[in-house]
Amino acid sequence: MLVIRKDLVDEIVAHARRDHPDEACGVIAGPAGSDRPERFIPMTNAARSPTFYQFDSGEDLRLHRELESRDEERVVIYHSHTETEAYPSRTDVKIAGYPEAHYVLVATNPAIEPKFRSFRIVDGEVTEEPVDVVESYMFSHTGADDVPDCR
Repeated sequence: MLVIRKDLVDEIVAHARRDHPDEACGVIAGPAGSDRPERFIPMTNAARSPTFYQFDSGEDLRLHRELESRDEERVVIYHSHTETEAYPSRTDVKIAGYPEAHYVLVATNPAIEPKFRSFRIVDGEVTEEPVDVVESYMFSHTGADDVPDCR
């Protein structure tokens, strides 16, 4: 299950709308090993295409180094589909290189529902997962560490 704050969902959707009719793409980073998306990072679609996305290679290298220096990882990798449903294409599956990441797709065509979906892509296998949009991570599926002591 992807648990994600509403403000991050809003950022992803806004980026997808801004870049339409081309596909938008980006990352939500979080602390390594946490599975908690925290930092919105819009990327440049170097393909500048309505049917394909490709992170700009220089930008992607800088992101890799930045994540490493901050002890973060790609928790969410997102992109938009401008005319098709929010489901990974064969190309999306082929280029999915982070099995631990949540792959979020946003449909920007107003006639297509649902608009926001999340998938795991591992060894070419696509599995849709539920999305829980929360206002805050405090007390939301985060474990006992976030519960204040009541002694």
